Amino acid sequence: MELGFPLAPGATIGILGGGQLGRMLALAAARLGFDVVILTPELDAPASRVARETLIASFDDADALARLADLCDVITYEFEKVPAAAVERLKALGAPVAPNDETLAVAQDRVAEKTFLNAAGVATVAFAEVHDTQSAAAAAALIGVPSLMKTRREGYDGKGQKWVEHVADAAGVFEALGGVPCILEAPADFVRELSVIAARGRDGGLAIYPLAENHHEGGILRRSVAPAPAAPDLAGQAERIAAQILTRLDYVGVIGIELFGLADGRLLANEIAPRVHNTGHWTQDGCEVCQFEQHIRAVAGWPLGPTDARVHVEMINLLGDEAGAWLKLAAEPETRLHLYGKREAKPGRKMGHVNRLSPL
Repeated sequence: MELGFPLAPGATIGILGGGQLGRMLALAAARLGFDVVILTPELDAPASRVARETLIASFDDADALARLADLCDVITYEFEKVPAAAVERLKALGAPVAPNDETLAVAQDRVAEKTFLNAAGVATVAFAEVHDTQSAAAAAALIGVPSLMKTRREGYDGKGQKWVEHVADAAGVFEALGGVPCILEAPADFVRELSVIAARGRDGGLAIYPLAENHHEGGILRRSVAPAPAAPDLAGQAERIAAQILTRLDYVGVIGIELFGLADGRLLANEIAPRVHNTGHWTQDGCEVCQFEQHIRAVAGWPLGPTDARVHVEMINLLGDEAGAWLKLAAEPETRLHLYGKREAKPGRKMGHVNRLSPL
């Protein structure tokens, strides 16, 4: 176990980011006796209202980072868009940060991500790097069409990506995406989208949750069903993929791994998210220890908790005005309601989620 860990109750955990994931992490930390300090550029952020203290500043504010390092015994982040320079600055100040900066660098660049996955022995779709109109056309000729072009950085919930239907279209698609560095990916001939939530502790121990089956609408996750029906060999594949990724990264914390399930029974990795993940929200009511508590346990150096499913869960994201049905949802005996405390509902904005429970 690393020096200074495990953290005792009463220690302070810092979280970069003040959104709903930070909020649910802060609630889990409080239940274990920890204090939480949030660093966010957002006024009145959801996480701020359940934390001990909030530092309102940009993630590259040197003074705010120094203050966070001074206040906290360990620091984590709620999303992977945190500038890598911020994590490097915190480390230079002597603050333990988990997950590590290598993981952040891998997750922030789609080419680096897929290159890492393949090097770790994890299969992905074929891909090629695109950096100008000429390489866009060459990549389309190599990968074939139709294929999906995505910006290497940024982009989420279906943003920052376009299909290339013909090789001749590749240069135009590259320019339509802003002429920024991109990746071109072969399509995955999948029969369903799956994900696995997994954790690695400071002692190298692993905890892996059952697979979830995910359904998207307009590029946004609409619902997850867990545990997903899965033969033992499929579940074993997912566990091996998670173990290979976590061990190779020397990872500490919870990670979300998005997978494509192919007709022949193989799994391909699509993306990794070095944080608690929307497809793991089912664990809040479906498992003895949810992904949020698991992440706090891991970064604090505590033993990891059990991951067995206690019930079957259908998690449904509440988008925009859908959260306005809170009274009806709260009256449903099989439904557990989780609202994020966001002040304004916007179309497509994740305002909360429900977990609908049924026996295994």
